[in-house]
Amino acid sequence: MIRSLALALSAVLLAGTAVAAPAPQVGITSFAQLATPLPSPYDETADANVAVAKAKAQARREHKLLLIDIGGNWCGDCRVLAGTIERPELKAFVEKHYVLVSVDSGRHIEKNLQVSSRYGVDPRKGGVPNLLIVDPRTDKLLDAEHTAALEDARHMTPKALADWLAQWTG
Repeated sequence: MIRSLALALSAVLLAGTAVAAPAPQVGITSFAQLATPLPSPYDETADANVAVAKAKAQARREHKLLLIDIGGNWCGDCRVLAGTIERPELKAFVEKHYVLVSVDSGRHIEKNLQVSSRYGVDPRKGGVPNLLIVDPRTDKLLDAEHTAALEDARHMTPKALADWLAQWTG
């Protein structure tokens, strides 16, 4: 009886625990293997409010997470992140779990601050890229303490970057 009670309790506890999707294997071991030139994913003339609202609606419809990438085309780490996400194996993973929207921060991280401030984040304090992972149904920021974790992306490995993205998919 104690054993069955313990198993039942374990089942209840596990039912509330989200299990992240396994990260894909990235076919490169170094960012030096990325195709060049690296992408410039940030549209400096885009209306960030419209782009984020559109991406959030799409994420809600498709039952995916919203991934808001705040950065700039001037930022090497931002471009390494974008180039790594463009790798076919990681791109398929991201497209399966996220709707990605890139928001230009401006050269001095002064633009579109309203996007991150909505979630209580100031990218000027953590640097870019600043990734906000949002549940589009609740509009809740899931990675509140980790939005600037990839600000030094070029010193990670492609696999570590994939692992970081995978941990939020549970």
